[in-house]
Amino acid sequence: MKKIFKKIGNWIDDRTGISQNILPVLKHPVPPKAKWAYVFGSATLFCFLLQVITGIALSLLYQPSSKDAYQSLLFITNTAKFGNVLRGIHYFGASAMIILVGIHMIRVYITASYKFPREMNWISGVFLLLCTIFMCFTGQLLRWDSNGVWSSVVAAQQLGRTPLIGKYLARLLMGGDTIGGQSLSRFYAYHVFVVPALIFIFIGLHLYLVIQNGISEPPKQGRLVDPKTYRKWYKNMLKQKGVPFYPNAAWRDVMFSSIVIICIICAAIYFGPPALSGEPNPAVLITSPKPDWYMVPFFALFALMPHKIESIAMLLGPILTIVILFSIPFISNKGERSPLKRPWAVYGVICVTVFVISLLVIGLKAPWSPHFNTKQLPLSAIKSTHPDSTIIKGVQLFYSKGCEYCHKVNNYGGLDGPDLTTIGNRLSIEELKVRIVNGGKNMPAFGGILKKEELDNIVSFLISQK
Repeated sequence: MKKIFKKIGNWIDDRTGISQNILPVLKHPVPPKAKWAYVFGSATLFCFLLQVITGIALSLLYQPSSKDAYQSLLFITNTAKFGNVLRGIHYFGASAMIILVGIHMIRVYITASYKFPREMNWISGVFLLLCTIFMCFTGQLLRWDSNGVWSSVVAAQQLGRTPLIGKYLARLLMGGDTIGGQSLSRFYAYHVFVVPALIFIFIGLHLYLVIQNGISEPPKQGRLVDPKTYRKWYKNMLKQKGVPFYPNAAWRDVMFSSIVIICIICAAIYFGPPALSGEPNPAVLITSPKPDWYMVPFFALFALMPHKIESIAMLLGPILTIVILFSIPFISNKGERSPLKRPWAVYGVICVTVFVISLLVIGLKAPWSPHFNTKQLPLSAIKSTHPDSTIIKGVQLFYSKGCEYCHKVNNYGGLDGPDLTTIGNRLSIEELKVRIVNGGKNMPAFGGILKKEELDNIVSFLISQK
């Protein structure tokens, strides 16, 4: 039996040339000190392969039509065996890809590994970053729930405000002037066929360039990159000190990637996938869509910027960001690589990281948007020892008329409007009535909506908050 398997193995090797072509790649030399800081790229690749596997599994049950998509996801989540875990793995795998590709690019930038002769490594990496972001974005609409659909509509509206070409970009994204079945088909094609194909192409190019140019050695103060002598120096360094990628470096990649995959699976089992928010209904206008966390900083940035510069920022912001990313290896492709000698590079990374995290935190709170899912203020939270019927009715009206969506009272309610926890100390009864009837900045006028008795009840409740 052993001889039979050996013959089969020899036949396959003879016909495919594995031992001559693949094994030398695995055994290619790498710098001896390229250790744990270099594992994030491989972990990103493992996460992508996990996304491909779980995506194929989900596509066996998913129905990419506006009529059946939501119900098929309900079936996957609630009925199909391990379907809930499968969706969770796919969701957390996408999150892990975003985090890992970001950390990998930060490591490459801080250590200046994009310098000669690895400029194309960086450029292909930027393409992979953009493809990863777009694939995560298109995946959200495929849930075909209210949150996913309206988040995509908001993104299309922002894209449509781009001067001159905005309308055409929005149509290209959504498949038409309005969202519908054609939008789901368009996003499904992007998510399942177009973007994964591009990612495979750029991964192939990226890995080829890693083999061609070698893994960058850890930077050292005073060791400058000179395009005239670097290749010869690097080749001699590998001859003297290099170690085979397999197994000397590969085991760290496999170990770290395995830990990441295990964490993704554990998170999927413990937390599960994001809950579906109900089928999209154009008749329901009370909605506050929130994208997945990795898109929140973009939404927060556009929500916080002044309205006068929104259109310009939507056009120039992404273009400038992409141009800067692509131009980095051409602006500085030689010289010092050590972070200790490049303090401005480290400072820039810190500023960008703090900026993005701050936008994420603010975006998750979304203080500019009504909170339609807030719970009604309980009577126990009212600042009145013995609330009478008018105050109780006022509490109920304060919630049913939508006031609590924007105004917080005793930690219940939204953040869009002023906190009314102690409004009774600041305004009189007449002042409250004037504000409610006439409205104000970002607040509608309720004079034509409330009856006199309802207005009196709401004011009675608010004036008691002292």
